[in-house]
Amino acid sequence: MEFVDIANFRAKRDELKEQWNSKRPFRYLVVDNFLSPSKAEEVLNSYPAVDQGEWDGTTYINQKNKFQQREFLSDSIFLNVFDELNSADFLKDIEYITGIEKLIPDKKLFGGGLHQSIAGAFLDVHVDYNIHPETKLHRRLNILIYMNKDWRDEYEGHLQLWDMKDKVMIGNIAPTFNRMAMFETNEISFHGHPTPLQTPRGVTRKSIAAYYYSQSRPSNEITSEHNTIYVNTQGVKGKTKNLFSGIKALLERVRR
Repeated sequence: MEFVDIANFRAKRDELKEQWNSKRPFRYLVVDNFLSPSKAEEVLNSYPAVDQGEWDGTTYINQKNKFQQREFLSDSIFLNVFDELNSADFLKDIEYITGIEKLIPDKKLFGGGLHQSIAGAFLDVHVDYNIHPETKLHRRLNILIYMNKDWRDEYEGHLQLWDMKDKVMIGNIAPTFNRMAMFETNEISFHGHPTPLQTPRGVTRKSIAAYYYSQSRPSNEITSEHNTIYVNTQGVKGKTKNLFSGIKALLERVRR
């Protein structure tokens, strides 16, 4: 069962490789119409609401109103989607584009799977943990597939990519329907969607997340093991936002 429009993706491999290598200070690219049109509609129609299934919506200081699901029933369409994203053939394609060799998928989808955010949600700009907590593999690559029809700029929720050395935003990617964003994960690949969502009732920000690893990485990228590292790109507004999310997180834990 083919979900990725692989013929279209593979036909653009050289163009995508050139785009990937042109980006600085870290590499990324955006691919529209990533899934086959009929399959994209099927995936969207199967996307569970935040009150269906087992969603983890834990609040943290740097993350609020974001839900994650990574366990699916045996007949779930999403098992097929992740099987394809983790397949040997697809890995060969993204290895060719990125130049990152011997990529290893995470079939347990630690931190990945389905993501869904409701009004008020944000995820502060950060670099990801660099070592998988269970396998101890090096995290190398993120793929995000957005599933949001008729997304408006005023909803916020754009994926921001930041050069924190010069403190400038280098990418501002709208999470529109059937758009794939791929970027390398290292000590300078700062990203997030820090501005709280302004979505109307019934509209959520949906994405599919797959992460890839390797046994090692270039020596100039190796540092000691660390968790996610957040930065404030919003000044006083960011500090105020984090204060209130911290209070919400504390209240959640007290109730538990």
